[in-house]
Amino acid sequence: MDHDSRIGKKPVRSLHARILQEIEDNIVSGRWPPGHKVPSEQALTQAYGCSRMTVSKVLTELARAGLLLRRRKTGSIVMPQGPQSAILEIYDIGDEVRALNLSYRFEVVSRALRLPARSELAACALPARRKLLSLTVMHRADNAPFCLEERIINLSIVPDAATETFEELSPGPWLLQHVPWNAAEHRIAADAASLTVAEALGLCLHAPVLTVERQTWRFEDTVTRVRLTYPGRQHALTARFTPLRRLDASTPAADHQEQIPWPAPTR
Repeated sequence: MDHDSRIGKKPVRSLHARILQEIEDNIVSGRWPPGHKVPSEQALTQAYGCSRMTVSKVLTELARAGLLLRRRKTGSIVMPQGPQSAILEIYDIGDEVRALNLSYRFEVVSRALRLPARSELAACALPARRKLLSLTVMHRADNAPFCLEERIINLSIVPDAATETFEELSPGPWLLQHVPWNAAEHRIAADAASLTVAEALGLCLHAPVLTVERQTWRFEDTVTRVRLTYPGRQHALTARFTPLRRLDASTPAADHQEQIPWPAPTR
């Protein structure tokens, strides 16, 4: 069987990946609530018929992701799983449009299975010889261009995406429903529309646009990387925040984090 014919088929999972997935599912689903004591390393070793080192590596990854608290004498317990607290939350573009009382629809403009570009290998640490899914999606408000989405998906982590049509859900919400993530990075910038972007959004060349670049990870692996481009005249960043604790003379201002909703579309 050649490499291309394997695209879209689920790879055989290692025992390490199986243990990791099953414990993670127990936590995320709530079957193991916060404070639940995880079976001991010895018990897990016997249950899965594997080495203690394999179990220890799994528990270490889960602890690093904030799902477990590991203690040498008392074992591992499940940590509280509150909502994602990234400074910029991940919003559904459809919800943004509907919040403006406008009709929403999206269309997949292009999709391709391809090998990662050199820049993507460097930025995302993707497998060099494993194809990824590249998507371009246009989001519309009252049939007018609202946001251009340019996305790559790591098929090593999300193999089902290779055969997903994205007819009912756009890629962003689909990924949130199918793949839990534990880390995200945002980059927001004012930019000038390139020729491709200008044509897609119905703008003049070099017109102002607002771009959001986002990358999410599942443990050490990139899940997806996306670039969202909005017409600059229609969007602004708006922040409403309060300090997490009372500010006094002994508390440096740098210790205070701010929760900033994004995006805040304007009309």
